[in-house]
Amino acid sequence: MSLRPRSAWGTHAVPPTTYGRSVLGLPLEVWRPTGRCEMLIFAAIHGEEPETTWALSRALRQLPGAPAHAAVVLAANPDGLIRGTRANANGVDLNRNFPTRTWRSDPVTCRATIDLPSDVVLSPGTVPASEPETQALLALIAELKPDVVIALHAPLACIDDVNASPLGQRLAARTGMPLVRDVGYPTPGSFGSWGGENGVAVITYEYPVIGNEDLMAMHVPVLVELLTGTLP
Repeated sequence: MSLRPRSAWGTHAVPPTTYGRSVLGLPLEVWRPTGRCEMLIFAAIHGEEPETTWALSRALRQLPGAPAHAAVVLAANPDGLIRGTRANANGVDLNRNFPTRTWRSDPVTCRATIDLPSDVVLSPGTVPASEPETQALLALIAELKPDVVIALHAPLACIDDVNASPLGQRLAARTGMPLVRDVGYPTPGSFGSWGGENGVAVITYEYPVIGNEDLMAMHVPVLVELLTGTLP
C-alpha cells in the first residue's frame, strides 16, 4: 500500500462509523477494514494516556484509505480523554470493568505517576460491563471477530502477551521492548483477562516514558506496519 504524502496527514482519508456512545454522549468511533477483520487496535481506554491516541491517529492518517484487514478505535474512552482522567465520566476504570471471573466490586487504585504509590482510588463499576463504553467495545468485538486485539497503553514499556504469540514476539523484536506474559500485578476485570477467558487473543502494547516526538518517531512506524500488514 502506498502511503499518503505528509502534506495530507492533517486529516483522515476516510470517515469512521459509530459503534456506540460514551457516558457523556460522545460518539465511539471505529475505522472498519475493507476486508475481513484480522486485527482490532484500540487506544485510550485510559483517558490519561493520550499518547496512545496521538500515535495511532498519526499512523492511520498516513493511509490512503481504510486499512484492508485492521479496525481502529482511536479513543475507547473519549470522555476520559477530553477530561484528562484515567476513568470515564462515571469515575470507572474501564480496564477493570470487563466481565471476568476476577472482577470485584471493591475500589481499584492506580498511580498518579509511575514513581508514586498506587493510591488513586477509582471504581470498577457497579457490576461487570456496567459502562456503555465497555458494552460497546464488547459488542464491536463480537461483530468484527478479529483474530487479535491490540490494546495500546502507557507507560510500562513492554509487549504484554500471555501467549507469547508470534505477533507478540515480532512486536517485541521490532520495538526493542521486552515481551512479558503479565505486568506483574493483579488486573481484575481487565480487558486482557476477559480476552483470556473468552478465547480472544490480546496483546497489550505499552509505550515507554519518553518525549512525545521521540515516541512518535519510534512507534508510529510500527503502527503503520501493523495497519498495512508489513510488520517484519
